Amino acid sequence: MSKITIIGAGSVGATIAYTLSTESIATEIVMIDINKKKAGGEVMDIMQGTSFRDAISITSGDYEDAKGSDLVIITSGVPRAPGQSRIDLAQTNVNIIKEIAPRIAKAAPDALYIIVSNPVDIITYVFMKKSGLPERQILGSGTLLDTSRLRYALAEHFGVAQKSIHAYIFGEHGDTSFVPWSCARISAVGVEEYTKIAKECGDNLPPMDTEMIEERVRKSGGLIIEGKGATYYAVAMAVCRLCSILLAPKTSIVTVSSMMHGEYDLEDVCLSTLTRIGVSGVISKFPVPLNEEEYKKLHHSANTLKNVISQLDLA
Repeated sequence: MSKITIIGAGSVGATIAYTLSTESIATEIVMIDINKKKAGGEVMDIMQGTSFRDAISITSGDYEDAKGSDLVIITSGVPRAPGQSRIDLAQTNVNIIKEIAPRIAKAAPDALYIIVSNPVDIITYVFMKKSGLPERQILGSGTLLDTSRLRYALAEHFGVAQKSIHAYIFGEHGDTSFVPWSCARISAVGVEEYTKIAKECGDNLPPMDTEMIEERVRKSGGLIIEGKGATYYAVAMAVCRLCSILLAPKTSIVTVSSMMHGEYDLEDVCLSTLTRIGVSGVISKFPVPLNEEEYKKLHHSANTLKNVISQLDLA
């Protein structure tokens, strides 16, 4: 029996609710939005298809209806416009989260929180500061989607299933993200070694341009927004995966955004590195070794986020 509350009934929030309704993750879903009519309409549309699955409760409501939630997903905010960076969204969405944080924390003080609103690393940081909740209860979706995009690109290049690929995006969910290639593995071996072995086995693999692949991952969201106006399918699947992990009996290691406390010599900033999470929330960072170049890139990403935060009104 799991109760999940979603704050925000826009494209992302509604798609998360719909995706959850097709799976066996939650038995109760509550949608909350300042536009109550919109939230009610989304709920009605989703509920009218639930006769094809086991019984589930999906309702719209107010903050007090989040009481007893196991998970709360925050999607509220202004969406990114074509050509706009996630950082450009910062102050507008920070102002929104400053209003939401204390209200939802009061209603559901024991829930685990998944922050999806962009810029996600900054919003995660602000939610921690304004909610008053323990840090372990709060994580951002971070680069989980970016990591999925990376694995998709590598799967296309190597012609293998994505489940055979263990490669990650570190840093902010944005322009300073990067791939720590020293950690990337294809079927238990490094990327260069896999390429060598595959060629010995008769695969005619084209040369891999790592910079091009990283750029492709970073630009994916913008290209989707340019094409259809918003991104919501893949992020909904990523968030539902996080819900499954946070409700599962065993821990998982994923790239989510959480507070740094000395890992890689970083403090007081939220960004994505490998992180152990489970039913108690964020358990710890999992600080895999990085080479010197990767270490510098992670610090560059952290400093970029800190610079933006220093210019925001967080009061």
